Amino acid sequence: MLKVCIVGAGAIGGFLGTRLALSGGTEVAALARGTTLVALRDRGWRLEENGALTQAPVCLASDDPRELGPQDLVILAVKGPALPPLAPTLAPLIAPHTLLLPAMNGVPWWFAQGIASLGAAPLESIDPGGAIAAALPAAQVIGCVVHVSAATAAPGIAVHRMGRRLIIGEPLGGESPRVQTLATLLTRAGFEVQTSERIRYDIWYKLWGNMTMNPISALTGATMDRVLEDELLCAFSAAAMREAAQVGERIGCALTQSPQDRHAVTRKLGAFKTSMLQDVEAGRPLELDALVGVVREIGARVGVATPMVDALFALTRLFGRVRGLYPQ
Repeated sequence: MLKVCIVGAGAIGGFLGTRLALSGGTEVAALARGTTLVALRDRGWRLEENGALTQAPVCLASDDPRELGPQDLVILAVKGPALPPLAPTLAPLIAPHTLLLPAMNGVPWWFAQGIASLGAAPLESIDPGGAIAAALPAAQVIGCVVHVSAATAAPGIAVHRMGRRLIIGEPLGGESPRVQTLATLLTRAGFEVQTSERIRYDIWYKLWGNMTMNPISALTGATMDRVLEDELLCAFSAAAMREAAQVGERIGCALTQSPQDRHAVTRKLGAFKTSMLQDVEAGRPLELDALVGVVREIGARVGVATPMVDALFALTRLFGRVRGLYPQ
């Protein structure tokens, strides 16, 4: 029986955990806390899809990694700001064979690995002092991009809204048997899995759309359809995206679409709330650094000016600080 631990049983973690628990052949544990931990212990995994509530047993739920012990697969589904202090506590979950799958928004802590132009120093915006890299073995990481819209209806209840697509791949590129094995596991759980030989590009492409739409929606309180109806906001977003595209070219992630092409893709999703807007409404910390701050930092390292990205970062940072959602 494969041992899987979901770290962070919120919207995405709850969706992944429930589906994996239902798929058979896995014991799915959860590292959680507070009311979510209580709900998991009392009711197990719960997922709402198309108005129906599905439940599955959780083999063990705890707020102490030592109680859970070594796992075969650890899925990191926490918000970006939570990972730096959390990562050093996860050692009891990680054996030499354990795979680490970050199912998180934005640029991950390992992203600069192998890019000579970025140097050896950690990306401070997402891994201050290199605490995450020191705690989570790079050789055991599988890259992941999550194309799923989900929310939390109540502690321990995830709501799946749209999308089941997961892209996974080796951080340094190429193919591997372990990626194929993981793809089989996730496919059996009902996900639409794509393996990629260029997972870093896939991460940058998703970031390219999210890095403007998320903070703009958080600042305005508007759903995506309303943001895209505003010509001035579209123009501002496009200018910031062109800066990010220039950064991408310098790090081997050249994009073939225009900002307008990407906006057309987003329009097809209709009136939906971004994850950052959901965080604002729930009073949760903003994932600003992994979506916007890191673009500024990488741009500075490779010599690309990012004035529009800087402006968006500054506006959203102050917005978050005024509301206690971003550190002072």
